[in-house]
Amino acid sequence: MATDRNDFLLFPLTCAVQNYAWGKVGLDSEVAKLVIGGDALAVVEADKPYAELWMGAHPKGDAQIKDNRIAQTTLGQWIAHFPACLGSKVKDTFQGQLPFLFKVLSVNTALSIQAHPNKELATRLHTQFPEHYPDTNHKPEMAIALTRFEGLCGFRPVEEILEFLEKVPEFHTLVGHGAAQELRGGVGDADRTSQALKRCFTRMMDWEKKVVVENLNELVKRVTEDDCIECMACSDNTVRAGLTPKYIDVNTLCEMLNYSPAPASSKIFPCLQDPSDPCVSIYNPPVPDFTVMRIQIPASVKQYNISPVDSASILLVIEGEATGTSPAALSDLTLTRGSVLFVSANESVSLHITSQSGMTLFRACCLL
Repeated sequence: MATDRNDFLLFPLTCAVQNYAWGKVGLDSEVAKLVIGGDALAVVEADKPYAELWMGAHPKGDAQIKDNRIAQTTLGQWIAHFPACLGSKVKDTFQGQLPFLFKVLSVNTALSIQAHPNKELATRLHTQFPEHYPDTNHKPEMAIALTRFEGLCGFRPVEEILEFLEKVPEFHTLVGHGAAQELRGGVGDADRTSQALKRCFTRMMDWEKKVVVENLNELVKRVTEDDCIECMACSDNTVRAGLTPKYIDVNTLCEMLNYSPAPASSKIFPCLQDPSDPCVSIYNPPVPDFTVMRIQIPASVKQYNISPVDSASILLVIEGEATGTSPAALSDLTLTRGSVLFVSANESVSLHITSQSGMTLFRACCLL
């Protein structure tokens, strides 16, 4: 019988799947594989894209609680009834809301050309265009590759851009000879380079869709093995400039970007080893909204304790099997590939690992 009480502090979730057209199809999708791994009754359609798995309390994809003893049916409803589950610091800082959305992405084709506003810009955009920018929050994002992963982030060193302008005629056509020459002439001067790079990018974004498609159809691709974990602040603010049927705001995107060229290596955010647990790697970005932990338990370990933190957590099993026990769960939990758990602040989970090759899990939380 369902009860309205807060002693169920750890429970399994059924999470929302987003079927965006750019996602991998059927069981080629890591998202689809995780869905059927976590739910034996789930059905995957062979010709349907499974692009994103949303783990959290976002209004457009609020996770369902898989425990009929709990009166609330979604994670968002449960948090609203029992906000103390977030941890006192998180509850007070984020007004009783889970501050992050945890995801798995399975990408087959290019996503949109996009960026996300900081809080100052988000507030201004929401005031001016609330139909396109529905909230005032920023939207920092962090991606952690599960497979070989290739993405575009920021601007390459100028020397590399100039080389592509020489060797790729389609690219040169979109940028234009004048803007390309301005970029070449600014080499060695950071301010001139930044202005010239902005002109090049803006000119490319300003072309009509038909021209861009004709020139870049074979150039803008992703490799075919693109799966990643992603975590972000809870916001729907995305500024897009192309490769999408959604609202496009070229002027805002071109004005908001940082036109500082840098090598790809500078965009990689390193993880840190947890000094208290050799199984845990921590991805702790310079924003307060979220932290992600990768937990890799070797095959030699059969008993493992997931330590408590002063924040609500969402836990995803990527590989392996275990039985989970916790006073907060009131009953044992069977964990398999694709299982998703909500863990209230300051609660631990003991794992009895039954798989022969260990386990890999990811944990999203908010470490203030």
